[in-house]
Amino acid sequence: MKRNIGAKTIINPLPVFIIATYDENGVPNAMNAAWGTQCDNDKVFLLLGSHKTTDNLKLKKAFTLAFATPETMRISDYFGLESGRRANKIEKEGVHVHKASKVDAPIIDEYPLTLECEVVEMQEVEGDFRIVGQVVNTVADESILGDGGNIDLGKLRPISYDSSAKAYRVLGDIVGNAFHDGASIKNK
Repeated sequence: MKRNIGAKTIINPLPVFIIATYDENGVPNAMNAAWGTQCDNDKVFLLLGSHKTTDNLKLKKAFTLAFATPETMRISDYFGLESGRRANKIEKEGVHVHKASKVDAPIIDEYPLTLECEVVEMQEVEGDFRIVGQVVNTVADESILGDGGNIDLGKLRPISYDSSAKAYRVLGDIVGNAFHDGASIKNK
């Protein structure tokens, strides 16, 4: 039996992204953001409030987007708890950064998968920022690569934010083959 439980937006998975930027003085910053997705073959979409990160995005027009994992969950959660306007989160947490090779943004070494992105669109709508980033490079630890040098999500084990339980969940198991498993119904 089904029942009405009210207006609850439960759309999952919500990837846990760590967005890293430089400020006007070249100081790196990172924030945790779950409101984002892929919006084309080579673009990402983010919805962010007003943050140190959005200030940096306006200035530098570049960012990196790393994928949180169970191993980086604690630092990822911290990056969402403290404001970059009040603390140097990179320094406080003690993570290691280096400059991305294709954009003016930092890469946090502790994360196994990072996308280097250029801001191609940034719109402010009712105090929130809608950002489209063009992926110009992908940096991956060899430990998460599978056949043919592709990213293996089973090895990466990205976490997602469960907005219903206010928890993090692991993603990774393959349960079917896209563009294949439904063919038997299509061909009936």
